[in-house]
Amino acid sequence: MTLKKDIKNRKDVNNLVTQFYKKIRKDDLLGPIFNKAIADWPIHLEHLTDFWETQLFFVAKFKGNPILKHQVVDAESNYTIEALHFGVWLNYWFETLDALFEGDRAVVAKNRARNMGSHFYLKLFEARPKS
Repeated sequence: MTLKKDIKNRKDVNNLVTQFYKKIRKDDLLGPIFNKAIADWPIHLEHLTDFWETQLFFVAKFKGNPILKHQVVDAESNYTIEALHFGVWLNYWFETLDALFEGDRAVVAKNRARNMGSHFYLKLFEARPKS
């Protein structure tokens, strides 16, 4: 049995992000959305590593507006992104974390992802055209 460690540095964050998005890209529900929206995966993975490193270590590396980006992707997907998409995303996040890490930062990563998923979905819904 391999002992798991907590998330300790950028290398760990990058491993988490890389392994997680390998699953997302292959998923029947999420893969088409992500693969259409992301033109350069290596650059995007570095950007996501910056994002999660900022979230987990409180360093000011990430610059961007992820809510706006998700709103654009939702619009380009004809406003078809639903709570199910966020649930599947979150399940993969938890699965990847549990496979690779344990400890306080892993718990924080789960909690932040859960909170972000809810917040992002609400922001998508708010940005949709009113009928």
